[in-house]
Amino acid sequence: MSLHPAVAAVRLGVRRALAHVEPGRTVVVACSGGPDSTALLAATVFESRRAGWHVVGATIDHGLQDGSADHAAALVARMAAMGADETLSARVHVEGAGLGPEAAARQARYAVLEEVGERFDAAAVLLGHTRDDQAETVLLGLARGSGGRSLAGMRRAYDRFVRPLLDVARSDTVTACLVEGHETWDDPHNADPAYTRVRVRAKVLPMLEEQLGPGVAATLARTADQLRSDMDLLDDLAGTAYGDLRADDGTLPVAALLERPDAIRRRVLRLAALAAGAPASELFHEHVLAMDALLTDWHGQRWVDLPGPVRCSRVDGRLLVARVG
Repeated sequence: MSLHPAVAAVRLGVRRALAHVEPGRTVVVACSGGPDSTALLAATVFESRRAGWHVVGATIDHGLQDGSADHAAALVARMAAMGADETLSARVHVEGAGLGPEAAARQARYAVLEEVGERFDAAAVLLGHTRDDQAETVLLGLARGSGGRSLAGMRRAYDRFVRPLLDVARSDTVTACLVEGHETWDDPHNADPAYTRVRVRAKVLPMLEEQLGPGVAATLARTADQLRSDMDLLDDLAGTAYGDLRADDGTLPVAALLERPDAIRRRVLRLAALAAGAPASELFHEHVLAMDALLTDWHGQRWVDLPGPVRCSRVDGRLLVARVG
């Protein structure tokens, strides 16, 4: 019997994303129990038989719903039954100053997955984001006016984290689980219209598909790929410039900053704000433009207040970005 196309698509995504991983290395798969991460785990286990990887299935219990501990325990049993070499469950406390529940949960989840990756010396920690997730991310970035970095969407890989399914449709992960007989769980939060991403998923993308024709999600994801290489280059150039310009006391020279192109200079300012303690999730383009005005539209203004709290001020021809107090 021939392999179902949906199963083949998921396995191919894993095979390509992990082509660099040597036999004997550990691969951690973050699994929520939903179709995307379940299909990802199943494909990774299958590919590991030929590639010789040690597969660890990891689930994170955010404790945000009644019965979450029972769900996590049941998922651990399912991951083991699917063939994971090891399984684990971690309970996190979701709390983040100034963050909404979704952002705070993401922050806590990634912190634990980073720790798991270090503990196992993993070659990769796999995340189950699909092409549809990428399209949603691009639309949200466009709606928020978040600039090229946001429109570039989610990275395919960074540090230990790898997203093998960014070329795979969500419908394929659902179908793959059905074909292979894997039980899945739908998080009620994924259908809660209180979350902007859910409204984009349930209403905005289907409307665009209806009005503009099929393939909108794939086109948005392809746009993200095209932008990402440009954004990566600009970020690398800005990182080098920040390292060259930053003095030991943390200040930046106004004259040298003004010599840099807008795209580089503003990225340098954002890096300075982040280094001073401004949360990335709260540091918006408007903040960076206000910092830039201390350089390009200087008329004696004293400072700019940034989230953190962080303050950016111009003193004696230098820009100082530091935490208040």
